[in-house]
Amino acid sequence: MADTRITTERDGHVLLIGFNRADKRNAADFPLLHELSLAYAQLERDPELRVGLVFAHGDHFTGGLDLADVGPRIGAEGLDITGGEGLNPWQVSGTQLSKPVVIAVQGTCLTLGIELILASDIAVAAQSAVFGQIEVARGILPFGGATIRFPRAVGWGNAMRWILTGDSFDAAEALRIGLVQEVVPDGEQYQRGLELAQRIAAQAPLAVQAALANARLAVRDGDPAAEAALQPELVRLASSEDARIGMESFLTRTPARFVGR
Repeated sequence: MADTRITTERDGHVLLIGFNRADKRNAADFPLLHELSLAYAQLERDPELRVGLVFAHGDHFTGGLDLADVGPRIGAEGLDITGGEGLNPWQVSGTQLSKPVVIAVQGTCLTLGIELILASDIAVAAQSAVFGQIEVARGILPFGGATIRFPRAVGWGNAMRWILTGDSFDAAEALRIGLVQEVVPDGEQYQRGLELAQRIAAQAPLAVQAALANARLAVRDGDPAAEAALQPELVRLASSEDARIGMESFLTRTPARFVGR
């Protein structure tokens, strides 16, 4: 584990993905970025995994990009972290993740940490967490999706306030603008994130993925594209084994145990 930048562990249908460079405030060097992409690929490709929970070992979620290590690797075509095997966790290139991700944040959460939240689905923050989109103070721009998703998620003015100044902001502000969905006492962010991930994993996985895909389709291609896909998806899901299980659960008032078929 000491030489592993990203830890992975299964908890039922949840893949626990942990930043593991605590001695460097979990700053992302190239090995960390590559290992994270492999973890996301594992989440995507394993049919038994339904949800990812991203968290961090140590006191901080991430100090952002380790420019000393990553900077020299930025070539004429940009930066490739997947090596053809991984899946880009920031969802700005390559295969798109079809499964939901919950993030639990504590301590410092800079740059790519915010962008990872924006590329995910639900975020929980510790009360003392501090955020910063500080790329402009380093002479670069956010390249993990903040310029695209931040304004959409929190509104133009709120996003530009933090992207263009590079100022830091606290968990209360992150909650106010909608960057995170819950703020919890320090030390409780992992458990709360896991509870949410397990709650999602207990639902019908085909239905969860279909709902997520349709919402993303609306964002990417507009409402008409998403609307056109609703009825075909309903027909597809209605014939699934999970739909039968869900109906039996409703009629018998017993918990459903979905199988993903």
